[in-house]
Amino acid sequence: MALVLHSGNTNKNAFKTLIAAEYTGVKVELVQNFEMGVSNKTPEFLKMNPIGKVPVLETPDGPIFESNAIARYVTRLKPDNPLYGSSQIEYGHIEQWIDFSSLEIDANMLRWYSPRMGRAVYLPPAEEAAISALKRALVALNTHLASNTYLVGHAVTLADIIMTCNLYLGFNRLMTKNFTSEFPHVERYFWTMINQPNFSKIFGDVKQAETVPPVQSAKKPSQPKEAAKSKPKDEPKKEAKKQVQEPAKPKAEASEEEEEAPKPKPKNPLDLLPPSKMILDEWKRLYSNTKTNFREVAIKGFWDMYDPEGYSLWFCDYKYNDENNVSFVTLNKVSGFLQRMDLTRKYAFGKMLVIGSEPPFKVKGLWLFRGQEIPQFVLDECYDMELYDWRKVDISDEAQKERVNQMIEDYEPFEGEALLDAKCFK
Repeated sequence: MALVLHSGNTNKNAFKTLIAAEYTGVKVELVQNFEMGVSNKTPEFLKMNPIGKVPVLETPDGPIFESNAIARYVTRLKPDNPLYGSSQIEYGHIEQWIDFSSLEIDANMLRWYSPRMGRAVYLPPAEEAAISALKRALVALNTHLASNTYLVGHAVTLADIIMTCNLYLGFNRLMTKNFTSEFPHVERYFWTMINQPNFSKIFGDVKQAETVPPVQSAKKPSQPKEAAKSKPKDEPKKEAKKQVQEPAKPKAEASEEEEEAPKPKPKNPLDLLPPSKMILDEWKRLYSNTKTNFREVAIKGFWDMYDPEGYSLWFCDYKYNDENNVSFVTLNKVSGFLQRMDLTRKYAFGKMLVIGSEPPFKVKGLWLFRGQEIPQFVLDECYDMELYDWRKVDISDEAQKERVNQMIEDYEPFEGEALLDAKCFK
């Protein structure tokens, strides 16, 4: 008996098994004329998977459901399959990345995608949380791929197959180029995998999403009109009169079928602060456009604009500088922090310095925040915050004020040491 996969031919979870089969040299037949919502509701299918989900693999020894389990089964049909690595530690890392791709990538993409398709209740705060969690996962993946072509070892493994299939939903339906450009190593990895012969044979032509799909209007089911009560034949005039006296209400009826207007998104507490004379975007433009005489133009302009009542300045120092022994790892660490601070872009400006000509490197920063404290939503959402010691700048102290100037300016040497790099959040 051949292995038969029950699923539609566009299901990315079925692709995991089909690609694994190509690498393994196992023949898996995709069932013909599968219709989701029909084929998976038949008694025969429900005997294979009682909850009716796809894919399901039909084998000589019985059915298997859950896509990762099916892909693992097919992979193990070949003894010493390189898709499972060449050592126990590689096997462990492969399983690690399979779990990561399922729990951190796929799960959060579905929390973003399903409500927009009308398959779950759409709640803007829930969507924001899903996107934030997805970005956090992509930052971790991006950091790993900065120094690795594949997830494990130096060739395609089952981890790459499952990760690519899970990323496919995002790249194809949700994540525009503007979104993924924050994760260049993930971009490189995805398109490299997609263009491998065994992948492209299954995926075909893949194009990146140009827009995020709009939220589907989940219309309420139309209310059946109440059947007209039968009237005795001797009351036709009374019935006619009643119809004349009750004018039609098309607008009211139409409104019943329309979706209730969504409630306005609650405002960020920082938007409720008294207006500030400092226009943050004007400072960011001045910073970006000043190419010469930086101290005389940009630094002077900053203090002319600065509003100590509407904004506050903060120094930050990384708590674990003794661990910063590899330059590119340290730089990726800072880049990841800045990516995760994206939720503050409307309310903050920052400079992060990586200091030292040899390890261990020091990481120090300067941040301008709206309000007098570090915003609570930043402390709640960006886990990097707890990795730094934070100290509010006292601008009446000339030494601290000069330190602010030097950090904005990328002054070198900074505190007696060379700068390895300086990054700006604006």
